[in-house]
Amino acid sequence: MLCRAGKSFSFVPPFPARDQLTLLHRELQPNTKPPTSAGTPPRLKLSPSTFQQGGLFLFASSQRMGDYDEDTAFLGQTGPYFWTTFFLLNTVFVSTGFNGLYIVFVGAAPKHRCLVPDVNLTAEWTEAIIPLAVVGGEEVQSQCSRYRLDVVRNLSAGGFAPGRDVNLTDLEQERCLDGWHYSKDVYPSNIVTEWDLVCDDQWKVPFASSTLFVGYLFGSLISGHLSDRYGRKKVVFISLAAQCLSVLLQSFSQSWRMFCVMFLFVGASQISIYISAFVLGTEILSKTMRVLFTTLGAFLFYCIGYMTLPWIAYAIRDWRTLLAVLSMTAVAYVPLWWFIPESPRWLVTRGRLEEAEAIVRDAARKNKVQAPPVVFKVSQGVSLSKTYSMLDVLKSKNIRRITLMCLVLWMAINVGYFGLSLNTSNLSGDPFMNCFLSAAAEVPAYVVSTWLLRTCPRKALLSSFLVIGGGVLLLIQFIPNTLQYVALALEMTGKFGFTMAFSIVYIYTAELYPTVIRNAGMGMCSSAARIGSIMAPYVIYLGTYNKALPYILMGSLTIASSVVNFFLPETLNRDLPETVEQMQECQCCAMVPKRVNR
Repeated sequence: MLCRAGKSFSFVPPFPARDQLTLLHRELQPNTKPPTSAGTPPRLKLSPSTFQQGGLFLFASSQRMGDYDEDTAFLGQTGPYFWTTFFLLNTVFVSTGFNGLYIVFVGAAPKHRCLVPDVNLTAEWTEAIIPLAVVGGEEVQSQCSRYRLDVVRNLSAGGFAPGRDVNLTDLEQERCLDGWHYSKDVYPSNIVTEWDLVCDDQWKVPFASSTLFVGYLFGSLISGHLSDRYGRKKVVFISLAAQCLSVLLQSFSQSWRMFCVMFLFVGASQISIYISAFVLGTEILSKTMRVLFTTLGAFLFYCIGYMTLPWIAYAIRDWRTLLAVLSMTAVAYVPLWWFIPESPRWLVTRGRLEEAEAIVRDAARKNKVQAPPVVFKVSQGVSLSKTYSMLDVLKSKNIRRITLMCLVLWMAINVGYFGLSLNTSNLSGDPFMNCFLSAAAEVPAYVVSTWLLRTCPRKALLSSFLVIGGGVLLLIQFIPNTLQYVALALEMTGKFGFTMAFSIVYIYTAELYPTVIRNAGMGMCSSAARIGSIMAPYVIYLGTYNKALPYILMGSLTIASSVVNFFLPETLNRDLPETVEQMQECQCCAMVPKRVNR
């Protein structure tokens, strides 16, 4: 049996930022305080406040951080305050769904051929001047070459007929010296048609896509530091403003280079929005609401934005207008500044107890409960002890081995997920509907993974969906062109598998690392994920040479990563290790299950 009884918390982060989120916590479980023997490190609860994104990990004592939930228990688990904050924060994730992936439409290459200037060619020669080429078993007009214009003009003036008087295969060809003629049936205007990003310059489109993911990398590295220093709320709204400005400026791009530079800022601000809003939600909501927020809240609202994108793009076909409209959606979030509070947990860690107490008392008023005279004790401030960095992840041979395997998993999953997301415009059929179906395929994946993660072993679960995702990609190349809907169904199944794998690998990786280096380990895995997402556009670019190449590469890499996954230990129903020594002990004992009475 794949599943067995038991409890464990589930953390299902959505894209796009989800692969950058390094905040995972144990507070989703009921609070238990098992006795500890003398000399044995206590099993600490993992709090969101103990994470510092991308850099050094500052470790706080469990007694002081763990008291927050006890001190605010009078607020209850639900109520108007929690529900209002829940929905307002989730609306922020809608913007992360349709910003960034618009490159699927903005960078799509419409049908094109060499532009033929008006040089008085006959109708026969006007049609025949474009050579025929075999692509995917079909004979189509060449997109990047034509027969030499001066030769064709002389033959046309001399009254020679193509194919009858002249053997076209004997004529010399030349590049599209006068530009290209683009079909305007689907994309009247985008960056490809405006800057001729085809043929020799076709590589510039995947490069532009990669700059978004490079922005994700930079944004994930700095957003945690900024939110730890200046506050979660401030970083959320500053990032929203930065995203609005970046997308707006991108709509005024006068060159491909300017577009790429602004896309980097779009990526950095978008990931910063997601991480900061997710941290704020996990810190400010009650345990019960936190479970809903981290499993069925954030990702559903992200999917709403993702599924909305193709319909906005369908209605607005001009790329500059599309980006301007998307940027202006951030204005709708301005009023939320007066309704979304700062994280009281963060305020407590900064020693700002009066501000934290004011927020909690306001929450008590909205929930119609009585707050105690003193909510937080002065001694509850956080004391910092040893500082850890990413180098500590590589010191131990055992942890180094686990880290290398996790890096492979994260990279492979990111290549597959973003590869399929960016490939929707290349699929047969309507590109807008394909994008919508690709986004919709994530909804059942998150719902199913939320349920399975509670009772199923992580290793078997992750390997199963990696095989599903990679296997269907390898099968696609054997589907004939006459069965396009079958190929589309397989691609959506692959997207389902990769989304499931995304959901599982986050919680699995967090459960492998001990608390003192968990953030550093997740940071390294997140960096590997970014490398995978940066590679994804170029994997799709291989389809210009052979349509089967992207599927073969993504499928093979995914299947190989599923094999690597079998060498990782199981973590279901086991306490989170707090120290490196505890992790070493668990590995030496082959991760024997340790049941905790709840």
